[in-house]
Amino acid sequence: MYVDVSQVRQGGKTYTRYLLRQSYRDNGKVKHRTIANLSSCSPAEIEAIRLALRHKDNLGALTPATLTIKQGPSFGAVHLVHEVARALAIDTALGNSREGQLALWQVIARVIDQGSRLSSVRLARSHACAEILGLRGFDEDDLYANLDWLADQQAEIEKKLFEHQQAPQGLFLYDVTSSYLEGEKNALGAFGYNRDNKRGKLQIVVGLLCNSLGRPLAIEIFPGNTQDTKTFASQVDKVAERFGGGEITFVGDRGMIKGPQIKDLQQEGFHFITAITKPQIESLLSQGILQMDLFDAPLAEVIVDGQRYILRRNPERAKELDASRASKYATIQAAANAANSYLATHPRGKPDTHLKNLKKRATTLRIGGWVTLGLEQRTITVGKDVDALEQATKLDGCYVLKTDLSQTAASKEIVHERYKDLALVEWAFRQSKTVHLEMRPIHVRLESRTRGHAFVVMLAYSIIQELANYWHHLDLTVQEGLDQLATLCLNEIHLPDQSISYQLPIPRDTIQKLLDAAHVKLPMKIVPRDHNVTTKTKLTTRRISKKTAA
Repeated sequence: MYVDVSQVRQGGKTYTRYLLRQSYRDNGKVKHRTIANLSSCSPAEIEAIRLALRHKDNLGALTPATLTIKQGPSFGAVHLVHEVARALAIDTALGNSREGQLALWQVIARVIDQGSRLSSVRLARSHACAEILGLRGFDEDDLYANLDWLADQQAEIEKKLFEHQQAPQGLFLYDVTSSYLEGEKNALGAFGYNRDNKRGKLQIVVGLLCNSLGRPLAIEIFPGNTQDTKTFASQVDKVAERFGGGEITFVGDRGMIKGPQIKDLQQEGFHFITAITKPQIESLLSQGILQMDLFDAPLAEVIVDGQRYILRRNPERAKELDASRASKYATIQAAANAANSYLATHPRGKPDTHLKNLKKRATTLRIGGWVTLGLEQRTITVGKDVDALEQATKLDGCYVLKTDLSQTAASKEIVHERYKDLALVEWAFRQSKTVHLEMRPIHVRLESRTRGHAFVVMLAYSIIQELANYWHHLDLTVQEGLDQLATLCLNEIHLPDQSISYQLPIPRDTIQKLLDAAHVKLPMKIVPRDHNVTTKTKLTTRRISKKTAA
């Protein structure tokens, strides 16, 4: 590393340019790269840099009492996430106001470390929040109030983000999930259809609207007892009013788009792609509208009264169902063998009771329709009803899509591919609920703050999704990459009678690869700022109060 001096002539004047540069080899060739522009430094500062470079292997020789280098705040993770947020126009959509910057910090904190508003404040004290966002003087109460602001501004922010996205227009993916609550005070908490298998817990229902590439456009929170179909009308209104309307197609699963929802779409002039249920398939088969041999084709199509039905059998799914039935049948057989062994050694044992329990278990396993259980003296027999089993397995792996799109607007192959895109929404839910972002636990109670919290999670997921695309070839998870970037810290340079200055060290190769893959460059100059971030709630106080309460 060296100081490069050159003369630049512009407009009849000559200027001296000072650059801090580094030499390196690339495929045997010597090349140079600029680390920083020192032209704004005073001659004394430039000479001090030269002096330090000359003695870089023995800085102790330079009056050690006059120079102190300390570790500063973590910089790499916050800087990268902030740059990705800028690339996605999240910072523009949130705005430059203090509330917008507080919201942006909540999104960044959610990406780096999933926790409460209190933990977000503590994170700001160890990361370069002030240096990058210019945020100073806030606590957890400010962040809680900021959730109210986010909920109030959500529609406008989502509209701005939609305008920035470059996805093909006209296709929207929509699905819902539920998220259980630990407490009982959330304003939207209610008992309902629980997808998390958490009995006895209140929940909220979450609806996520995505574009054709699976990128989130809008998120909405409903009371926990809201049926999936009841969430659909508001999504139609969003697309019609907020996202421009026009030639629009909604893609939803078989439990989402039904008769009333189709009417809502038709009133707006929208189209739909969905799937029909197994009873509906059986009804169409009994009416002769569909035939079983159509499922043997790679992709078949039937048109009835303007409605198109796309038929397919997934052989892999059929194998899965067959293996599942075999496993359940083996379970019943093992239970029957155990019961017979018991009855053989216990003369007072009641065969009827064991038989009743086995039938109940077969019903629970959903194989009671074709499994036959009988009693011969004191021995329980297990068999299969061949006709019932054939009836139960005939639609294994079969599914039927339904759409009102014309064949000229979309071929059967395109309709099939668009329905498969719903997996992108399901992936977003898995990431947001359990894998990285951890929407749970929800540390808020008010309705507006619950909505604001979910909106933060959605924006954070957009960044996670982008980072996953950038880093998919690096063989690491997004969290592992962020953890590595968090180790890139600023160096605080302390000199007598001078204010603190920051130096950003050259990152190690693994971190540089993460930055390069995300197309992010490190800044040349970082201005120190007073963080002045405090928490009103002290951990020691909380721990003592919990211990006392216990």
